[in-house]
Amino acid sequence: MDYEWSPDLLINVEEIDNQHKELFQRIGSLRAAIRNGQGRGGLLKTIDFLEEYVNVHFSAEEALMQRYNYPGLLSQQTEHSGFLKDFEDFKEKLRELENEGEFSSFLAIEIERRLGAWLVNHVGTLDKQLGVFLADKR
Repeated sequence: MDYEWSPDLLINVEEIDNQHKELFQRIGSLRAAIRNGQGRGGLLKTIDFLEEYVNVHFSAEEALMQRYNYPGLLSQQTEHSGFLKDFEDFKEKLRELENEGEFSSFLAIEIERRLGAWLVNHVGTLDKQLGVFLADKR
């Protein structure tokens, strides 16, 4: 299944919505790199960039929550931390395989699927709740 951004995922906060769209595009880039057989270097470069962007996004989102005293901040931070831990674990496995000369595109595909599924679920539930909260506050 492809995990794509859709207007249903808008939370009506322009900065965050734009970042969500970018995250979906980056996951799409990862998917394309896998399907095009871009090789280890291309995949790892895409994964590194995606990780950097995710950190920027989570920081911006959490700063917004703090600014408006969002009551769900702790659960969001917990979700974000869990995502980053899983992402780091995947990255480590990929690097280990690369160092052993046994790079597996199956692991890269699993990363892409899990990232996409997590993002759709997270944005579609927790971030939507944040959007409703912020609409009331603004």
